[in-house]
Amino acid sequence: MVQDLVIAVVTAASAGLLYLAAAAKVIKQYERGVVLRLGRLRDDVRGPGFTMVVPGVERLLKVNMQVVTMPVPAQDGITRDNVTVRVDAVIYFKVVDAASALIQVEDYRFAVSQMAQTSLRSIIGKSDLDDLLSNREKLNQGLELMIDSPAVGWGVQIDRVEIKDVSLPETMKRSMARQAEADRERRARVINADAELQASKKLAEAAKAMSTQPAALQLRLLQTVVAVAAEKNSTLVLPFPVELLRFLERAQQAAPQEPVSQVAAPVPQEESVSQVTAPAPQPAVPPSPPPAQAPRPTPPQRPGPAHAQAQAQRTAQPQPKPKPQPKPRPPQRSPAQPVPPAPGSTPTPAASSSGSARSPRSKPLTPH
Repeated sequence: MVQDLVIAVVTAASAGLLYLAAAAKVIKQYERGVVLRLGRLRDDVRGPGFTMVVPGVERLLKVNMQVVTMPVPAQDGITRDNVTVRVDAVIYFKVVDAASALIQVEDYRFAVSQMAQTSLRSIIGKSDLDDLLSNREKLNQGLELMIDSPAVGWGVQIDRVEIKDVSLPETMKRSMARQAEADRERRARVINADAELQASKKLAEAAKAMSTQPAALQLRLLQTVVAVAAEKNSTLVLPFPVELLRFLERAQQAAPQEPVSQVAAPVPQEESVSQVTAPAPQPAVPPSPPPAQAPRPTPPQRPGPAHAQAQAQRTAQPQPKPKPQPKPRPPQRSPAQPVPPAPGSTPTPAASSSGSARSPRSKPLTPH
């Protein structure tokens, strides 16, 4: 009897434990529990914590209430200005009504994904390429409104929609690059023209200030020379100042002009060689010339501009090479022609053995 009682108690305890195991449910903090009793929705939504359901009669469904990040697959579309693009996006949403998310739609995740893809294609077709590239905030707001409208009945709230990337064809990328380059070049030319205008005004003012003082131009020239000489990779050629050239011109005009006849013309070497003649026979006793006075030294004359010009022409003119001068031959005389005796000497008959006349040497007379 006691044994049967113990068996009954143990059986009841086991059944109770099995019932508690089947009926006890734990709902996490980020979840909500929807209870279906015999297929009908209970009005109350179970919160987080421990809860009990009737096994076999009630069914507890848990719904995640966290924010879900879902990538939208890239969609190919044609913009309003007939440009083919490929756009992908990302959507952030969460469930605000657990019962509606389970009852109103079969799979709210799949439904939100398909609605996002459809809305993204619609946005691409209604927008221009420039809007997709530069005005994305407005497109994101429009895309969010398009997805949020049907999702409200599903118990889902769209937090945010972002367009991640816009892929363009290579030809369109090159065209946009050329357009940006042309725009940059236009801006650069405008800036350069503005700089040239300002520089020309400043240069005009500087030239006006320098025109009052001639020395300012010379100082500016020296400053330029110093700036160029700072770099040792170039050869510096220093020009003559304009003031110095004007000074030399005034000095040349003020100097007296010398006659052209004083300028000695160069004598060519050919003419000087051709005019050399045979020397005449010298007398045996040359007469003693009277003592001549030494000429006074002529003071050196200062060369004038004309003399300097002639001297420069002689220097610049190439001198011909001197030809070797032929030795002068003694004059040939015939044997019938007597040699005239020198004054104060005794005539001597000429001896002609070889047919050539030789002039005998006469002894000088010693005066007594």
